[in-house]
Amino acid sequence: MNIAYLLLGSNEGDRVQNLEDAIMLTARFADIKQKSPIYVTAPWGLPDQPDFLNQAIEIATDLTPMELLTHTSGVETELGRQRTIKWGQRTLDIDILFYNDLVLDNKQLTIPHPAIQDRRFALMPLNDIAASLSHPIFKKNIAELLETCLDTLEVKPYISDKQAE
Repeated sequence: MNIAYLLLGSNEGDRVQNLEDAIMLTARFADIKQKSPIYVTAPWGLPDQPDFLNQAIEIATDLTPMELLTHTSGVETELGRQRTIKWGQRTLDIDILFYNDLVLDNKQLTIPHPAIQDRRFALMPLNDIAASLSHPIFKKNIAELLETCLDTLEVKPYISDKQAE
């Protein structure tokens, strides 16, 4: 069984439901081991759009990395993702952050995610479920990468209307 870490993100439609649906659909091809809390994050790359909700999950799967990419892309499509503007608004984005301790770089997929060390919105939720996970290239764990991350975009815990009451 392979262990992978995914980052889910949504800033269009019912963002919480999109994340829940993504986890439910991911469970068709993987065992969901852990889920981080949900975070509200400022949009990265293209600032003039709604805030994202982000959540990291740990999965166990028999799929290869390329099969996992195919399946996660299918979940994005099933939940209405349309790739029109780079870094634009989307119902769902699923990034493969890590897959075991694999280092892979081809036209379709790079693992570990090539910019994880620069993205607080990925590191914070991942730190909640895998703080001691070691980056196979940088040889630093997630907690250390978060501590040295230079990204200043706001990332804060999501508080639902139910929690606010």
